[in-house]
Amino acid sequence: MIISQSSKKIVGVSQRVDSIEGRDEFRDALDQRLIQWILLAGFLPVAIPNTLISADEQDALALESWLQAMQPSALLLSGGNDIGEFVTRDVTERYLLSWAESKELPVLGICRGMQMMAEYGNVNLIKKEGHVRRRHQLMITDNYKDEWPANVNSYHDLILSSCPEGFEIAATSEDGSIEAIKHIKLPWEGWMWHPEREQSFSSQDMKRLQRLFGE
Repeated sequence: MIISQSSKKIVGVSQRVDSIEGRDEFRDALDQRLIQWILLAGFLPVAIPNTLISADEQDALALESWLQAMQPSALLLSGGNDIGEFVTRDVTERYLLSWAESKELPVLGICRGMQMMAEYGNVNLIKKEGHVRRRHQLMITDNYKDEWPANVNSYHDLILSSCPEGFEIAATSEDGSIEAIKHIKLPWEGWMWHPEREQSFSSQDMKRLQRLFGE
């Protein structure tokens, strides 16, 4: 059976910011494979601009209007950029988390997205070696012995100093670094790996996304 795009749930996806040298431009961007991954999971991804809220977060009318018009069923905070690198992205994602929390919408944070969840929960990030262009075995905590990938990629040099309030640790790497978190009440998860960067998409990642966002 062919399902029309219009019948799919809309997933709002936050974007990285790229500074283009020689052009005096700042561009919002998404990895094409992330879009493919979301589409294959059965959802319709829609990119969220980083220019709809003021830097001081006092004027969010345009972003609120965008959210009201698009009515996303879930949000995905994508990877790329360090927190503090581009204030427009930081304030956009903080507002998105607040908006999703008020409506109890599902959220998945990928890499930087999970770090933003931690920052939103007043948890600091700390430098950690051995997590850039590596693979890790996932050590799953007892409360979450359901389906997870056995090993994952790693492209970050910052890790969570502790688990944010309201979350539980779902998985760690071999060195004890937090690799996945799950909210106790809200349908929120954070993964430090990039499911879109796998040579072949993981069926476990796909099933987790479908379960979190609701098929």
